[in-house]
Amino acid sequence: MAKISVIGAGSWGTALALLLSKNGHEVNVWSIMEEEVNMLSEKREHTEKLPGVKLPESMTFTTNLEQSVKGKDLLVLAVPSPFTRSTSKSMCPFVEEGQIIVNVAKGVEEATLMTLSEIIEQEIPKAEVAVLSGPSHAEEVGRGLPTTCVAGAKTKKTAEYIQEIFMNEVFRVYTSPDILGIELGGALKNVVALAAGIADGLGYGDNTKAALITRGIAEIARLGMKMGGEYKTFAGLTGIGDLIVTCASVHSRNRRAGTLIGKGYSMEEAMKEVKMVVEGVHSAKAAMGLAKKYQVSLPIIEQVNQILFENKPADEAVKELMLRDRREEDEALEW
Repeated sequence: MAKISVIGAGSWGTALALLLSKNGHEVNVWSIMEEEVNMLSEKREHTEKLPGVKLPESMTFTTNLEQSVKGKDLLVLAVPSPFTRSTSKSMCPFVEEGQIIVNVAKGVEEATLMTLSEIIEQEIPKAEVAVLSGPSHAEEVGRGLPTTCVAGAKTKKTAEYIQEIFMNEVFRVYTSPDILGIELGGALKNVVALAAGIADGLGYGDNTKAALITRGIAEIARLGMKMGGEYKTFAGLTGIGDLIVTCASVHSRNRRAGTLIGKGYSMEEAMKEVKMVVEGVHSAKAAMGLAKKYQVSLPIIEQVNQILFENKPADEAVKELMLRDRREEDEALEW
C-alpha cells in the first residue's frame, strides 16, 4: 500500500483518487477551495463534476498543501493546466528530494511554450517528474469502465512503479520513455477536438470528423517529431487514441465548446457554458507558437486559432481548409 496525494479535486483528480483507493492505497485529495473539500468530505461525492460516483470513507480531503505533500510515496498533480505553474510553486517547499510527481493534466504554457512536466521540473527541481495520459474521460473512469493509459518517465523503474500503482482489471497501464510525445499528443489533441466540435456545430457529418481526426494527428505528429517526440507515440494511445475519444465523446469539454462555437457562440460564451476549463483554448495559441518556432505547418490548428481569437466565421475556416493547395498525403512515400 502506497501513501498517495492527489493535488486537484476536479473530475479527473477525483476519478483517479477513487481508482487508487480501490487499488488499496491510502489516498488524500487536496483542493484549494474549502467549499469543495467540505462537499467531498460530507457528501462523499463530487456532486457537480462526478455526480453519482461515491467516494469511500477511507479517502481524506484537505486544503492543507503541506500536509498533502509531506511523507507521500507519490503525488498526482491533477490541477487544470493554467494552474500547473502556480500550484507547483506552492508545493515546492514541501517536496522531498526524489519524490515522484505524476502529472495528469494536458496542455502547453502559452507564454513559455513549455510542456507541463517541464514547468514542474523548473518549479520543483528536486522532484522526479512523470506523466500519465491516454483516452480516459473522468466520467467513465469514475464508473469503472475499462480503458488504457500510458505512464511516461525518464527511467523504466519509475514508469513501472507508476504502472503498478495505477493498474487494475479496468485500468490497463503501459509504459514509455517518450514523455515529450505523450504530453504533446495530450495537449494538442484538445485543439483538434475543438475543430471537431465546431464541425458538429456547423452540422457536418462523420466523414468530416474522420478527416479532422486523421489530418489532425498528422499535424500533431509533424510538430511532435520535429521537437523530438517519437512517431510511434503519436500513433498510439496518447496520440490517435486520445484524439479519437476527445473528438467523439459526449464527455469531451473541448468538443462541447467547439460545438457551441460552431453554432455561433463566441469563445468566451462557450467556455462559460461548459463551466469547466477548456484546455484546448489555452493550448491553441501555444501550438501556433511552437509551429512558428519549429517551422511546421499546422493548418487545422491555425484555423482554430483564427476562429477563437480573430472572430473568423467557422464555415469560412472550413472552406479555406478544403481549398488549400493540392498535395500528396505523405511526401515520404515513393511513386
